[in-house]
Amino acid sequence: MSAIAAKYARRVAAIKSLVCVGLDSEQSKLPARFQKESEPQFAFNRWIIDQTKEFAAAYKPNTAFYESRGSEGWREFERTLAYIQRVCPDAVTICDAKRADIGNTNRGYVEGIFDRIGFDSITLHPYLGGEALEPFLAREDKAAIILCRTSNPGASDVQDLIVTDSEKSVPLWESVANKVNTEWNKRGNCMLVVGATYPEEMRRIRAIAPEMTFLVPGIGAQGGDVKAVIEAGLDANGAGLMISASRSILFAPEPGVAARALRDEINAAIAEAMAQREGATDAAR
Repeated sequence: MSAIAAKYARRVAAIKSLVCVGLDSEQSKLPARFQKESEPQFAFNRWIIDQTKEFAAAYKPNTAFYESRGSEGWREFERTLAYIQRVCPDAVTICDAKRADIGNTNRGYVEGIFDRIGFDSITLHPYLGGEALEPFLAREDKAAIILCRTSNPGASDVQDLIVTDSEKSVPLWESVANKVNTEWNKRGNCMLVVGATYPEEMRRIRAIAPEMTFLVPGIGAQGGDVKAVIEAGLDANGAGLMISASRSILFAPEPGVAARALRDEINAAIAEAMAQREGATDAAR
């Protein structure tokens, strides 16, 4: 188990939660009292983190909401990570940037996100192949979270294209899952993005990568179903998922209550799924 996978497993065991809070703190949507702050996004994020840290196994700020404000937004992005590391150091931090390029461009991403800012992990796209991902994959102390089957409705435009993989015709997302699991995860530091809105595909990806952690967007505002995700994606140990929610927690009247409710819903679904598995095992004996 890689360093970040082990960190996540410890956090999950400690707080009994698979919740990942997405810090998609779009400035125009922040409550009025934060708009008046000199650092509105950081003030809002600090409040969200304080409300949710008891229930969050991971935090995932999306760089777009900070980059759009230039240097001010980027400063607040960095301050947000520093605050997480100070008050909730055991939570895994995910830079949701969907990077991947070639050569010294990638080395800049690696140095900036991992070394200068200090994130545990980063989301990456596989379109440029293993060559582009290698600078990230080489970091055994970090995690590379690779897009596989994303939650957006338009994902099928590319991800459902049929390709040849080991002389079989399969959807592109299945080939990506297989390549990550068999070729790119040599150091055990890969994870996959698998959307909550495609549970049947998630089930197939879990069969391909039984021990890999999935980052699961699409719960809440995008309409993904918690029970379907747990039934499709839970690993043999009753974990292996980072279930991400952003708007449904950030803009809830009480974010802490919303995070706790999601944790409880997930845990109830896990208990039911594990009981069903045990029942099936007993029946087979």
